[in-house]
Amino acid sequence: MLKKRITAMAGGGVLALVIAALLSWYTPATAAAGTVTVYKDPACACCGAWVEHMREAGFEVDVHDVRDLQTIKAENGIAPRLGSCHTALVDGYVIEGHVPADLVQKMLNEQPDFVGVSVPGMVVGSPGMEVPGQPPQPYDVIAFDASGLTAVYAKR
Repeated sequence: MLKKRITAMAGGGVLALVIAALLSWYTPATAAAGTVTVYKDPACACCGAWVEHMREAGFEVDVHDVRDLQTIKAENGIAPRLGSCHTALVDGYVIEGHVPADLVQKMLNEQPDFVGVSVPGMVVGSPGMEVPGQPPQPYDVIAFDASGLTAVYAKR
């Protein structure tokens, strides 16, 4: 759609071909999303590992070390059953816990009508929670809305 609109604005010709060729390299997976703002406890190493996971996936991350995470969680509609060790915000969505970067990107690309996603607790094997010598545990990434309804967004 974006490619068609820019090509039409260029009026065809060589410029349109150059623009179309440049846009052919564009994919949603490499699209720049807004900055991921992370709220975490300053002493939490697994939160720092998740931040690095997000940066390695191409996200810009702004980290805020705070002691009162419960207020941030409450302000962003995170029910206690969905809670984890850090809360992040990006482009109007809430990310709670160790959600994989590819699922954050998927959510940003699709722009679903919910508040955010969560990996409740601290699941071994989720991004930032890898433990040498321990196999990853299966887990669900949960979508939640403002009324508290939840659904499985993805299984890992």
